[in-house]
Amino acid sequence: MARKKEQAPEETIVEKAAKAIGSAAGKVAAIAGVAPEKPQTPPKPKIGKLQKKNKSRLPRRQKKAQQKRAAQSQQGGGSAS
Repeated sequence: MARKKEQAPEETIVEKAAKAIGSAAGKVAAIAGVAPEKPQTPPKPKIGKLQKKNKSRLPRRQKKAQQKRAAQSQQGGGSAS
């Protein structure tokens, strides 16, 4: 059950010429800056490195007043003005 090696058919003169012309045209196009068009894909959404925080940003005086009120309410103190 020996198999005979299949020989690839040799290229004809026309095929050799076509390959030579194609490679030369490709080189000229590359020099001229012509690139094959790629199908456009939709842009991917960027994923940020840092996650946004849902903190409320208050001015310093309001923040301090809020902290005082919270501290007094925890101590069971009277009402703050």
